[in-house]
Amino acid sequence: MTAVTVSPKFQVVIPKEVRDSMGIVSGQKIQMLTYHNRIELIPIKPMKKLKGFLKGIDTEVQRDKDRV
Repeated sequence: MTAVTVSPKFQVVIPKEVRDSMGIVSGQKIQMLTYHNRIELIPIKPMKKLKGFLKGIDTEVQRDKDRV
């Protein structure tokens, strides 16, 4: 786990290893939310990059016999 320092302007730098592993680039939007006493950063990807990311997913759903 990498620690970062909050600047006097409340800014942080995302470490290079994290940026590279998540594919974050300069100018990219990131969603920030709080959850149970922690901060989560979620990269927002353009819709064009999301095309086909669910290819091959199993869509078979087990249903109860009375729910057909």
